[in-house]
Amino acid sequence: MEKQNLDWSNLGFNYRKTEKRYVSNFIDGKWDDGFLTEDTNVVLNESAGVLQYAQTCFEGLKAYTTQDGQIAIFRPDLNAQRMEDSAIRLHMQPFPKDRFIDAIVETVKANASYVPPYGSGATLYIRPTLFGSGPVIGIKPSEEYQFRVFTTPVGPYFKGGAKPLTLCVSDYDRAAPYGTGHIKAGLNYAMSLHALRTAQKNGFDENMFLDAATRTKVEETGGANFIFITKDNKVVTPKSESILPSITRRSLMVVAEKYLGLEVEEREVLFEEVKDFAECGLCGTAAVISPVGKIDDHGKEIYFPSGMSEMGPISKKLLETLTGIQMGVLPAPEGWITNITIGGA
Repeated sequence: MEKQNLDWSNLGFNYRKTEKRYVSNFIDGKWDDGFLTEDTNVVLNESAGVLQYAQTCFEGLKAYTTQDGQIAIFRPDLNAQRMEDSAIRLHMQPFPKDRFIDAIVETVKANASYVPPYGSGATLYIRPTLFGSGPVIGIKPSEEYQFRVFTTPVGPYFKGGAKPLTLCVSDYDRAAPYGTGHIKAGLNYAMSLHALRTAQKNGFDENMFLDAATRTKVEETGGANFIFITKDNKVVTPKSESILPSITRRSLMVVAEKYLGLEVEEREVLFEEVKDFAECGLCGTAAVISPVGKIDDHGKEIYFPSGMSEMGPISKKLLETLTGIQMGVLPAPEGWITNITIGGA
């Protein structure tokens, strides 16, 4: 298989069209067989459920070229389960979990020439999407849905290294108790855009959202979970019913305990505790861990001992270990890696 002629080491984190994408439609009470297409466009009725009432959810995962030259994807079963959970909460027809994984594999195989080579620092980003495609005008769920998977090669989230971010405590609420914060609904991200742009306008990289009920507990940012390191090297992550269960965060907690021998704890984290942590990071598919150097609470600044110049030592070990697992450098826990065979090889 011949790779595309791209400058792999200098790719940005942007959309780039690849050859094929997967499409399946739910019509007349059943999902069709699905197919691959070169068509990047979606044609919808003007009254489609996704346009009228934001019936849409999505996932994000990556395909890698491992150290031994294989193409692999990381824990797609968890993405399949999370998309099903999202669909059920939005009263959408879930796409079958076994078919979800098959569709991911089929799409990656069809775009294998776009999977960046090992050592380039780039990956093939995979975006499954589910949305209401049937027409509705009264407030009700759509009766028709479309499931799509497209891919795009992306570079590392950070150019020139992961420099610590500066956050601000947001005046906005990301999600309400018993709301939709725990699912990957498009509407959650739409609601966070104004808060993000406001933070950026004021010179910050991202927001720290507190819980909407009491505004005393750490939740997450607009698109990532928090992970904290205590001064005695315990790994702590916030527990809440209104934050998204990040696959990266769950994997990092296993890595911390099973690979690095660290104590881990998932619990409610009071904002007043944040000043006492040694390291802080944001975790997600894009960058695995993005270090945080400073948090601004309406003019009152919290600096982490790990500093503003580089990633803290425990965060760095977590990053290196998890990416080592993903790239085949380190042995993976059973079921974490799905290898994709190309052309019978």
